Amino acid sequence: MLYLIGLGLSDADDISLKGLNAIKSCSKLYLEWYTSKLQCSVEDLEKVYGKKIHLANREFVENASELLDEAMIGDVALLVMGDPLCATTHWDILTRAEKLNIRTKVIHNASIVSAIGAVGLQVYKFGKTTSVPFPRENYEPESFYEVIRQNKSVGAHTLLLLDLWPQEGRFMSVNEAIELVRKVERKRGEKVFQSSDWCVGVARIGAKDQKIVAGTAVEVSDVDFGTAPHALIIPGQLHFMEEEAVARWKKS
Repeated sequence: MLYLIGLGLSDADDISLKGLNAIKSCSKLYLEWYTSKLQCSVEDLEKVYGKKIHLANREFVENASELLDEAMIGDVALLVMGDPLCATTHWDILTRAEKLNIRTKVIHNASIVSAIGAVGLQVYKFGKTTSVPFPRENYEPESFYEVIRQNKSVGAHTLLLLDLWPQEGRFMSVNEAIELVRKVERKRGEKVFQSSDWCVGVARIGAKDQKIVAGTAVEVSDVDFGTAPHALIIPGQLHFMEEEAVARWKKS
């Protein structure tokens, strides 16, 4: 059996009872740790789960051969921060397991996609979610700008997921993300995201010290959001109830 188990957004206590029971039956646990960042250590997870956890990097998960080989002879779990099926790689693993006649079970949990409702914007009014990657030499994508434009054209909100390179200790901040979007705006000049436009920066959603700040792009870019993970929201057309909710987080 291959389990894909969601860990939720914060710490070791976010695991569901169903997930914890599944973990107890597994002979080996892998933690996919490159798509987000928990607010606790691996040792904290091991203490609650009562088992050794092996870290799985992007190459291990995307290749998945070793994971599937072990699932053919015993119960193995891939632990995923947030919800297991918010990343297409994990769905690919399920498909490959099915072709190998490996039984699978997905145990869901909260993800940033659902928990983003904490800011007071209506979740069903979000459009396409996109990511903001770290620019590299000969690689400065602008696709996130186009997604914002498309979403705004129909009044939808945009959730921007920010890049992270855990192995290098790099986690994109709200401040960096705002500057990257504004950089594209200055280049293209399509008035998709101007300095006076409102946005909402969030950090560590679901944790005890979660931080939410709303304001203009300039105002929010001056805020220290603390440790990762961060995300950025660019609102579309606001309902009056959403306006009231977002006003709660206005930078003072």
